[in-house]
Amino acid sequence: MTNKYRKVLYIGVTGNLEERIRQHKNHQFKNSFTDKYNCEYCIYYEEFNYINNAIDRETELKKWNRKKKEALINKLNPEWREIVNERGYIRQGVSSYG
Repeated sequence: MTNKYRKVLYIGVTGNLEERIRQHKNHQFKNSFTDKYNCEYCIYYEEFNYINNAIDRETELKKWNRKKKEALINKLNPEWREIVNERGYIRQGVSSYG
């Protein structure tokens, strides 16, 4: 997730991406990181078959520096366009993981 100006990156895990994005766009969790920095745009996601794999990947990505995160996003979404919103998937093309 990022904000309007693409200055902030947020990484999280969810079992329902569209619902989670709706929550972010509506600032449902007041004073959270996404609320404070207006992270409302999903510009990258990965799918996993098992939650433990998703959590492991989240932990890995959160350790990366900004440059490495940008390179990952740029590989599949070089224009940093919103690819999923609260109504569903706008653009496909992001890889699934185990």
